[in-house]
Amino acid sequence: MDQLDFKAGRPLDLIAVGRLAIDLNSDQINQPMENVRSFTKYVGGSPANIAIGAAQLGLNVGFVGKVSNDQMGRFIVRFLKEKNLDTSGVVVDKTGAVTGLTFTEIKSPQDCSILMYRDNVADLKLEPSEISEDYIRSAKAMLISGTALAASPSREAVFIALHYARKHGVIVFFDLDYRPYTWNSEQETAIYYHLATEKSDVIIGTRDEFDIMESFAKEKKTDQDTARKWFDYHAKIVVIKHGSKGSVAYTKDGHSHTGGIFKTKVLKTFGAGDSYAAALIYGLLNGWDLPEAMEYGSASASIVISRHSCSEAMPTKEELDAFLRTAEKLDD
Repeated sequence: MDQLDFKAGRPLDLIAVGRLAIDLNSDQINQPMENVRSFTKYVGGSPANIAIGAAQLGLNVGFVGKVSNDQMGRFIVRFLKEKNLDTSGVVVDKTGAVTGLTFTEIKSPQDCSILMYRDNVADLKLEPSEISEDYIRSAKAMLISGTALAASPSREAVFIALHYARKHGVIVFFDLDYRPYTWNSEQETAIYYHLATEKSDVIIGTRDEFDIMESFAKEKKTDQDTARKWFDYHAKIVVIKHGSKGSVAYTKDGHSHTGGIFKTKVLKTFGAGDSYAAALIYGLLNGWDLPEAMEYGSASASIVISRHSCSEAMPTKEELDAFLRTAEKLDD
């Protein structure tokens, strides 16, 4: 992608910063949570899922984050290593913090929900002093997500990482990943999202997430209004997702591209955004045109929503290419 200047010769393609957690996905599908008796454990957290997805496709990926000093923390680090992620930027908490838990409910392919436990979690204890400038400088691109901005000291750590990224020409992807239960108010969310977005090159979010970030404006913005706003800062690409209606990507040179979705057997809805971002980033890092990268993202999302997990469902390049050879696109 000509608009993104990825620095050649760096050992890491991508570094993800932020939430490392555990997903507990319901084993009893088509049931409300209160009827569920067992769950399967997976590594979770939006930046973790995206990083794992990118590594599955063949990128050299590192992670910056903090895990609990217990069995859950060790489970997360071991899984990242099994997926060939560099974990030298992952720090073990020493304060007694715990791992965030996400319980998922799969009532139907269209009706899924999550229940998060986020009190005293290790990932939000990441300190600014634990961000290595040399490590950030070793990457072509960095991914941040909104949940890491929800509380201190993680919030300040992300801004230190953003400072190092801008200083050393690291392309910044910002996945908005808004989780209302981790914030005190929409106003607080809007302030810190705004500050992070000003420093980002590629911004990815749903229409609702952009609306939260732009809540200071009294009038409702169109997708074009939103894209133009962020092009006044560092943004080169703004991707606005519309769920089952696909996505629209705008570029600073004035173009827009619409991405559709593929026919698939849907098991659950969560995980689609993370898998989309992982494959989109893969395509852009490999110099693909934006529509091609968006199509790869949509195909990846179609695969992941047909599977029980998110992180373990992330497809390989071989799986994605095979899917695309026979996949059927759906009309809007």
